[in-house]
Amino acid sequence: MKRLSILTLTGVVTSLFFFGALSSCKPPKKDSGLSADAASKVYVAPGKKDEIYLFTSGGFSGQIGVYGLPSGRMLKQVPVFSQDAETGYGFSEETKPMLMTSHGFTPWDDSHHPQLSRTEGQDDGRWLFINANNTPRIARIDLGVFKTREIIELPNCGGNHASPFTTQNNEYVVGASRFSVPYDKDGDQEIASYKDKFKGTISFIKVDKETGRMGINFQLLVPGVDYDLSRAGKAASHGWVFFSCYNSEKAHTLLEVNASQRDKDFIMAVNWKKAEEYLSQGKGMKWPTNYAHNVYDEATHTATSTMMKEVTVLDVKDLPGVCYFIPCPKSPHGCDVDPTGEYICASGKLAAVIPVYSFSKIQKAIEAKNFDGDFDGVPVIKYEAALDGEVEKPGLGPLHTEFDNEGHGYTSFFVSSEIVKWDVKTKQVLDRVPTYYSIGHLCVPMGDNIKPFGKYVIALNKITKDRYLPTGPELTQSAQLYDITGEKMKLLLDFPTIGEPHYAQACPAEIITKHEVKFYKLADNKHKYAATNEKEAKVVREGNNVHVYMTSIRSHFTPDNIEGVKVGDNVYFHVTNLEQDWDVPHGFAVKGANNSELLILPGETSTLKWVPDRPGVFPMYCTDFCSALHQEMQGYVRVSPAGTNPALKFSTGE
Repeated sequence: MKRLSILTLTGVVTSLFFFGALSSCKPPKKDSGLSADAASKVYVAPGKKDEIYLFTSGGFSGQIGVYGLPSGRMLKQVPVFSQDAETGYGFSEETKPMLMTSHGFTPWDDSHHPQLSRTEGQDDGRWLFINANNTPRIARIDLGVFKTREIIELPNCGGNHASPFTTQNNEYVVGASRFSVPYDKDGDQEIASYKDKFKGTISFIKVDKETGRMGINFQLLVPGVDYDLSRAGKAASHGWVFFSCYNSEKAHTLLEVNASQRDKDFIMAVNWKKAEEYLSQGKGMKWPTNYAHNVYDEATHTATSTMMKEVTVLDVKDLPGVCYFIPCPKSPHGCDVDPTGEYICASGKLAAVIPVYSFSKIQKAIEAKNFDGDFDGVPVIKYEAALDGEVEKPGLGPLHTEFDNEGHGYTSFFVSSEIVKWDVKTKQVLDRVPTYYSIGHLCVPMGDNIKPFGKYVIALNKITKDRYLPTGPELTQSAQLYDITGEKMKLLLDFPTIGEPHYAQACPAEIITKHEVKFYKLADNKHKYAATNEKEAKVVREGNNVHVYMTSIRSHFTPDNIEGVKVGDNVYFHVTNLEQDWDVPHGFAVKGANNSELLILPGETSTLKWVPDRPGVFPMYCTDFCSALHQEMQGYVRVSPAGTNPALKFSTGE
């Protein structure tokens, strides 16, 4: 009876609520957090273009997502560390070398942190770098064509997370090891020897100012902790780079408990100009190693993979003045430098404050040797000696900070699911807005530049329950756009992203578009198997290799009838797109191929390898809609049994 009375009462209350809602014709509203003018601020009319490019990491997809802001429209997915059937990246013979590593062909990775190239501390729109966390690599994307043009593997590196943050003028792209590992010649060490045998490394990768070509200049051998995130100094702190470090306990099991014992972990401050001095004095050790350096040649439209055999290593414990530790609330994630380069803030995930360090005070502490001992031979600067102040009670679970051009920091809080705005000089909290839900990184356009663009902050969230239509057990990955032009932040837009977004970079579109390439000039095509006009199209047999020099143009292939191929032959379709117009790609596929199709851009040559496994006549066709007669853009390959001797014939229009 008691249960019945409760249910009855509940029903009455529900009925009254429902009746009241109907009688007023105003159903109860769920607070979306949106500002009243949100729709008008994100609306981009048909035929108009977005103001800003947003580049998000693809996380476990291994790719990069490109979006327009403020609309949130996805413009492109750039394949980087994973094969991509849409473009043929990692499937074509030209791009397979891009995915070679010291472990062999590695067609996947976990990408976290895109980073735009810089000139005088400002995004210059030429290149975008991104890290591979699993098999340690750094890639360079050419933003003239939005394609991956170089990938370099990082040797002596157990995972690559604090990467690939650039210095003020791209002098270096840096990458630090997430997981410390043994670096003796015999890496087979007991895991329990972590405290004695395990070390980390930081790679300093030179970037050619004209071509962007990368090369490892040196590595630092550093104490065996985990290196999480990084920022290079700028302006006042140019010449330094800062890394967050966790697991100063040097735990090797159940880190969620064993790596949270100390009240403080560290920020590591690295004087890379001092390291260069030691390097010039011959202090580096030559370590034999194997790592892949993969480069795509624009002239030949072909990538090559070179296995490098040596790297120069500097051991920081033997080189005074290169590295210093600064105590930081435990388990720090973000390590961020404000636009002036004076303030370095750290985000201890388990802390109730955000410490903000002063670069000037750090220099004075070093000069006065105001140290609290050392950690593995690296001096530890006293916390109070480096500290400018603390942002108190900002929220729960601070992760990452970016800045606007008015002296404000914006910090993401994972546990309390919010963005908090605070004053860099006074350390006072000014505003906070909820995110939906469990924000990780955030991004302010050019928010890590000397002169931020500002205007928006973008939240990159980990959970999206109740924000989108359901898609099974996993929901879409998510970003949110907030207006920061006023005193108070205002939510404008939710939009899905490819998964899983970690960090993002954003800048005005004009910085990128001034470098755009609309098509490849046929006259500059130096591909070994290019047919730059239909008269050069042919089929050539070399043993059991058959090379098809093929052209594509609206709306036919040359040749489109091929005979003389045998079962077991290696057939290479070298397809050159003869179009010389913007946005006219052609696709190519052949029945029975066990890789992907090709997407060949105007003026480009790309190669599909096919090994026929049975006799017959096999259709081939264009996969990318190119004209009203796209369906007619097709042909046939006849395959004869192995051991026969069919005549090699090819034609178009006969």
